[in-house]
Amino acid sequence: MQSSVANILLLVVFIAMIYFMMIRPQRKKDKEDREMRSSLQVGDEIITIGGVVGKITKISEKTVVVETGTGRNKIEFLKTAIASVTRGEGSKEVAKKEAAAEPEEEKIPDRDKKVTPKKLSRKAEGSEETAE
Repeated sequence: MQSSVANILLLVVFIAMIYFMMIRPQRKKDKEDREMRSSLQVGDEIITIGGVVGKITKISEKTVVVETGTGRNKIEFLKTAIASVTRGEGSKEVAKKEAAAEPEEEKIPDRDKKVTPKKLSRKAEGSEETAE
């Protein structure tokens, strides 16, 4: 009698371990993916599961039209083929902060003055001759 109770208890423990280690994390990831795909907007930059990078130009119920490359080629993908969004609402705020920080870092030199290269001094030329 006790061995059958122990076997049933052991089986329940294994099922619980499988649920918490495999099923629950997968459901959580699936939920995040659904939320990401439902929050897509025109103008978001995406990466597909095949590695195609582009910008969304049109969204329908099950598909999105993505503009890729310099030739602005348009390709239609299923929403389920989108792996990640590289520029969405959250990253727009980060991009704004980076754009605000860029002018401080980037100092453009004054190019109104004519710059001429400096001539080598005779002292430097003389030291080269003595080194030979």
